Parts: sequence; structure tokens; C-alpha cells
Amino acid sequence: MINVSGFSLVRNGVLYSYPFMEAILSVLPLCDEFIVNLGDSDDDTLEVIRSIDDGRMRIIRRRWDMSLREGGRLLSVETNHALSECRGRWCFYVQADEVVHEAFHTRILSALQRYQNDDRAEGLRFRYKHFYGSYDYVQDNYRKWYLREVRIIKNGRGIVSWGDAMGFKHTDGSPIRSKDIDAEVYHYGWVRPPSVLDRKRKDFHKLYHNDEETLRFAEQMRAYDDLGNLVPFNGTHPAVMRERVEACDWSFHPRLEDQPPTWVRRIKIFMDPLTKRIKKLVGPRV
Repeated sequence: MINVSGFSLVRNGVLYSYPFMEAILSVLPLCDEFIVNLGDSDDDTLEVIRSIDDGRMRIIRRRWDMSLREGGRLLSVETNHALSECRGRWCFYVQADEVVHEAFHTRILSALQRYQNDDRAEGLRFRYKHFYGSYDYVQDNYRKWYLREVRIIKNGRGIVSWGDAMGFKHTDGSPIRSKDIDAEVYHYGWVRPPSVLDRKRKDFHKLYHNDEETLRFAEQMRAYDDLGNLVPFNGTHPAVMRERVEACDWSFHPRLEDQPPTWVRRIKIFMDPLTKRIKKLVGPRV
């Protein structure tokens, strides 16, 4: 009996320097099968995935409907195609820029066993580390960068990917019941050579907006424009990321010297919703 199905999706993974290979390999030891939804690509993403010589791998090749631009809905549509192929009791979702450290494997397996017969646990939520600019810094603003997301769900419960595939709900839109587990996902989506990140962001923006808005975004965009709340990362990266981390050959200046003290940043982050409401009520200053 298949207990855990891994699933993911990717398109132009090589072109945009996604760590999709590392993402798959980081959770494959926990899975009885792994389904990849591969969109039509302009690179050798297919060949890279095929190089994973493992009988648990299944590749679904699809032509993605790039006209679905409402709120990134294409991503959940294609995620659900992969999910529909899963046969396991649990379904482990990993995006193409997410990697799970092997240090958490035992904890994840324990959680799967602990909650397998608990109807109050339809999904398991992971903590997140968001790397930014390089492999040496992470974002430290919980208002802008999500702290937890569900990445494992129970199959056959009417649960589907929702919106832009960041989370899961029941098919009627109601939230699922989830449990927090003591494990982390390392999000590397903002760690790429600046020129590659620029191309990726422009292409990704098309999943949300029309051509005119995408062009305007491209004209105003800078590769790394979310500074001010970065902290050094002092831990270790997953073993599957070693070659990619060692190959990092671009410079990134986090400008930590321009950041306010940590206690000031924390207060400003905590007060951010109130500050925005006041600005909205007062309106722009003349």
C-alpha cells in the first residue's frame, strides 16, 4: 500500500535556475511515489528530471494554459492535476524552489504516524525560512513573508490546491484542519543570479497580470528590492543543495548596516497593520 505520494510542478526549471532537482530529492526518501507535473519548457528540464533514476518517479507532461492570469490560478490548476495522480494516504507537496532539510525527516515521519488516524489533522504545516539574495541571509519580516504553510495533506478528503497554489482548502472553499509540526521548509526562490531572477520575475508576473501591467512591472523592477529586514543564516543547508550553494558566483550586498536595531525593526513590523490603516484614513499628505 502506498502511504506517501510526493508531488510537484515545474516549467523551465533550468532556464530560471529553480532548484527543482534538489526539491524532489529532498523529500523523495519519505515517499513511496513522486509525481511531477512538467509544463512545456524551452530548456532541458525534462532530461534533468529523467536523470533521477528511481522507479518511484512519474512524470506528467502537460501543456499549461498560460492565459489563466487571474491571481496566479494556473499554478493551483496544474498543482491539482499532479495531486489527482497521487495514490498515497498522505500527499507531500513541494514547490520547485522549496527544499526540506534531511535533519527533519525523522520528525516528519513521526508526525505522519502520529496524525494518520486523527480526523482533526487533515494537513501538516511547516515552518519556513526564506533565503534572500544569497544563501547566507534570510528574511525576518513575518508580515511580508509567511511563517508557515501546509505542505502535507490527507488524500481523498476533498482537499485541493487553492488560489496561486500557496495553500490548500476543501473544494467548497472551507479551510482544512491542520497541525503545526516541528519541521522546516527552506525557500530558495529569491536566491538566483540577478539576471536570472529578473527574467524569472517577469515571466512569473504574467501568471497574475496582463501584458500591459507586466511591461510596467518590468520597467520598475529591481532584482533584490526587499532589503531592511535581513538576518544572517548560521545553520546548514540540506545536503542536496551543497553543489548549488558552492556554485554561487554573484555578489549580494544585504546592507545590514542600514537596518535599524533589531528591537526597532520588530516594533515597526508589529505596528505595520495599524500604520497602514492610519495612512489610509489620513490620506496622502499635500
